[in-house]
Amino acid sequence: MNHTLPAAETQRSSPGASAPTSNDVHGRFSKASAAAVLVCWLLVVFDGYDLIVYGTVQSSLITETGWGLTKATAGTVGSMAFLGMMIGAIFAGRMADSWGRRRTILGCAIVFSIFTVLCAFAPNAAVFGALRLLAGIGLGGLVPSANALVAELVPAKWRSIVATLMMSGVPIGGSIAALVGIQLIPAFGWQSMFLVAVLALVIVVPLGLKYLPETLAPAGKAASKTATETVAAKEPSGFALLLRAPYLGISMLFAVATIATLFAWYGLGTWLPNLMQLAGYNLGSALTFALALNLGAVAGSVITAWAGTRFGPIPTAIAAAAVAAVALVVLVSGPSVSIVYLMLVLAGVGTHGTQCLIIAAVASHYPAHLRGTALGWALGTGRIGAVVAPQVGGLLLAAGLGVNSNFLAFAGAAGIAAVLLAAVGINLKSKLSTSPSIPTTGVSNV
Repeated sequence: MNHTLPAAETQRSSPGASAPTSNDVHGRFSKASAAAVLVCWLLVVFDGYDLIVYGTVQSSLITETGWGLTKATAGTVGSMAFLGMMIGAIFAGRMADSWGRRRTILGCAIVFSIFTVLCAFAPNAAVFGALRLLAGIGLGGLVPSANALVAELVPAKWRSIVATLMMSGVPIGGSIAALVGIQLIPAFGWQSMFLVAVLALVIVVPLGLKYLPETLAPAGKAASKTATETVAAKEPSGFALLLRAPYLGISMLFAVATIATLFAWYGLGTWLPNLMQLAGYNLGSALTFALALNLGAVAGSVITAWAGTRFGPIPTAIAAAAVAAVALVVLVSGPSVSIVYLMLVLAGVGTHGTQCLIIAAVASHYPAHLRGTALGWALGTGRIGAVVAPQVGGLLLAAGLGVNSNFLAFAGAAGIAAVLLAAVGINLKSKLSTSPSIPTTGVSNV
């Protein structure tokens, strides 16, 4: 039985926002839906900003604060935000399915904004790490909740491409962090980089209060329900259903593939500026390399959105992960500066593009009442890779293995992701051939 709910049946109004009208029949969505998607995208931009902001200040924290940070301990501190993201992603997806998308998204935005701003006033490494952990909980909960909301606002035929384009906010935010860091850090110090998060609190959150609808009513809160909604409400949900037949195998494959992908993406995002400084470049030049990585990821969002719709998200993700692996291996050969820039652009295209395509595939291969939980599961467990990557990078450097050891580690992770995604494709084809009822809404190709 296909439990995927029609979009028109899942859209309901909530206090403070009018629910957008579904236009699935015509293959387009309303202005209200577009406004809500834009607000979600702006919030995802801050997720991307947070990815790069620690990398931009890492060398300053080691040399200027007097906190006694080494390369290894700086990696551990860098992992704290990703640990928080893992916690937030796992539980916020479930909360979004149970309590409602809107309040979960806004709550996560408020949490990450407040604790990111407080990082600027941290007196020592322990407090700074704790604040990064708490900010990470909000950041981690935001992405799966926002993607679940967007998946319900967008007509099925556009769901894959919009989910991928929405995630372009991550590298755009990273690009902003690199550009802002070039100007702000020399002039105002590393603390100024964290004060930027106040913009989310005073601008984007009020926009969310105005424009975000509640497409999935919290359990027990709906004033009235149709017969279809009543049946859907009785369907089992949560991780217990996600981790049993018919979803267990694909859920595990998506999770492990995401771990490998985020290891490569967040490892590069955390360590790249410092790696380039260790390679002999000054801070400004090192940040331009980070900018190249993130601009490549922006381009990757567009390229993979088109290719994912044309060829299917899984085959495109396999190709993207392979491109990233090859590009990072080329960096080990010590190419010219122009080739370094090109390979970093390709690494951005491949690593972030793979992540976007995994999100698009997950959003399309689970029914509505499991979508937020499935996204939270994939992104939450995937954050294990994000947590481990900064520590692995720091430990490799502390062991004297050099800059290339990091590039090889991240290349290996991208290669593993390509293999795992191939297994995902095989699994999905097997499910489709034996169980036609497995929901595949919004994706025409495996």
